[in-house]
Amino acid sequence: MLRLCADENFNNDLVRGLIRRMPDLDIVRIQDVGLGGTEDQTVLEWCAQERRVLLTHDVTTLIHQAYARAAAHQPMRGVFAVSRAVPMRRAIEDILLLAECSLEDEWEGQVRFLPL
Repeated sequence: MLRLCADENFNNDLVRGLIRRMPDLDIVRIQDVGLGGTEDQTVLEWCAQERRVLLTHDVTTLIHQAYARAAAHQPMRGVFAVSRAVPMRRAIEDILLLAECSLEDEWEGQVRFLPL
């Protein structure tokens, strides 16, 4: 199962919904690990070191940093960019499907936009 990290501005209702549906899901929020307010590059580096796929709504700045990191061949476990327009139930279903059915390294260096 994938290890996940929700960035600072990720919808906390989604995080709670994910945990409610799958209590053993390995997910942390970036602010809970002491990285609230840090730059995107730092968040991506921490996720790479902790072997976590990053969940984000930020399709402007963070996505560009993720692509730059991948182009520079720096480790990145992957980023799932979730549109704020996606209904919560659909977002939860898609994230849980990816978390349960993906191989550990499957999303290395990739950005995947949800919904699927």
